[in-house]
Amino acid sequence: MFTDKTVVVTGAAQGIGKRIAEHFADRQARVIGLDLVQVTLDGVEYRKCDVGDFQQVMQVFSQIHEDYGPIHVLINNAGVSKFRSIWEVEEKEWDHVLDTNLKSVFICSREAARYMTDDIRSIVNMASTRAFMSEPNTETYSASKGGIYALTHSLAATFSERSIRVNSIAPGWIHEDDPGKLRDIDHAQHWSGRVGDGSDIARACLFLSNPENSFITGECLTIDGGMTRKMIYEH
Repeated sequence: MFTDKTVVVTGAAQGIGKRIAEHFADRQARVIGLDLVQVTLDGVEYRKCDVGDFQQVMQVFSQIHEDYGPIHVLINNAGVSKFRSIWEVEEKEWDHVLDTNLKSVFICSREAARYMTDDIRSIVNMASTRAFMSEPNTETYSASKGGIYALTHSLAATFSERSIRVNSIAPGWIHEDDPGKLRDIDHAQHWSGRVGDGSDIARACLFLSNPENSFITGECLTIDGGMTRKMIYEH
């Protein structure tokens, strides 16, 4: 169903974004990866873009439309995380995290929606379980991901008039590095019996973008091996 459909993935150069781009490309989609870093994946076209910059985003989506016509799927995946003491966070760092993680979701969604005029019209935003639970000194990242959660259902309401579905995914522990670096306890603490990987999130993006699932919008799908439902006591 994604053959020759235009799918835009932000933050596609590495990590979860790379896995998402690969999964759509494997299904013969026309995948365009937006990033500041070169995207080097078979079947994925790279376009350089600072997704937190209104003008760059407006220009790149206009050019994609000019080149290929309607946009069918947008995956807002770009994000940065910097955890430090609340007493050390500076304004520049706060702005960088919020611009990259949250402002990008707003402007990329708006510009993609301008050109969603075909049969598949889906936006998927990458939130986080940190939108619902926290550790100390994660304020900038948590604020951005909580904002994505709320922005998702707001966009779903607004874009419903255009028959565009907007959903989000809240990943838990997703490991995209060497699996050998994980300990047995890392896997065992999950109800699923394992730590997640990028493919778990990519498959969810395929599911949420499938037009057969048109009754799902404004929702957040938590993919975390059960961790946010786990009652934890110290014994």
